[in-house]
Amino acid sequence: MTHSDILDSDMACSDLADSNTTAAQSPTGSSAANFAKRFFSYDHNDGSFVLKYVQPGLVGLIDGTVSTLAPVFASAIFSGPHAAFIVGMATALGAGVSMGWSEALSDNGEKTGRGSSIVRGAITGAATTIGGTFHTLPFLIPNLHLSLLVAFIVVAIELVVIAWVRNKFLHVPMKNSLLVVTLGGLIVLAIGVALGAS
Repeated sequence: MTHSDILDSDMACSDLADSNTTAAQSPTGSSAANFAKRFFSYDHNDGSFVLKYVQPGLVGLIDGTVSTLAPVFASAIFSGPHAAFIVGMATALGAGVSMGWSEALSDNGEKTGRGSSIVRGAITGAATTIGGTFHTLPFLIPNLHLSLLVAFIVVAIELVVIAWVRNKFLHVPMKNSLLVVTLGGLIVLAIGVALGAS
């Protein structure tokens, strides 16, 4: 075997090793498959899963759904559907950023074991925005009475979803959860209606 052949063989082995390393590091490789397998095999009743994923999402969903009711309905009654849509989307997006930032900065997860602060912040922020967006979308309807009716229905569905999540993952009785969540929503909604009609 000549010196050139030896060099070619060494280079081929090096290329093969680099290729295997790249495949192992690739997000579409076995590491991504293992992550997906671990994620979907979580026991949803496990406290770790609840702390890392469910609780951040639930906090965001509750805040986004409840806190945006007052400004959205106040602006709808006071200025009409278009104003309500603009105010609602601004509130939902702003609250999403604020809540996500707050969740990420308030706990790095090292002492509490709640996982990555970035992941929790992203979950909370997204859930907050979603919670504030759905009951804002009906105000794209130009008719005020119709948009209010559809928005009320959407809010009721949102509150039921929140109660269901609390029931499934936190094991809070559905009846009790519905009562508490609805009470909070009604208080904030009443504030918005009162201010909008003033």
